[in-house]
Amino acid sequence: MNDHHDNPLPPIEVPMDALSPEALQGVIEAFIQREGTDYGVVEAAHETKVEQILRQLKKGDIKIAFDPNTETVGLVTLAEWKRFSLAR
Repeated sequence: MNDHHDNPLPPIEVPMDALSPEALQGVIEAFIQREGTDYGVVEAAHETKVEQILRQLKKGDIKIAFDPNTETVGLVTLAEWKRFSLAR
């Protein structure tokens, strides 16, 4: 873990194909459970949420990011990723 709180390290993009299918599924599942994402008036089925996230990953609308400061992996929007990149 990074002990330099004054100088946090930037996140690292993890290519989708660098993860095993099981690991990718785990990252997506954790995101769905943690975010409690609002899918509008009608709640989407779990499988639909997974498919939507996979589609967004493939399009580049969201990215898989490794945070070396917390040693965690998560999903970030393209806008969030751009803010991280500008802060470097």
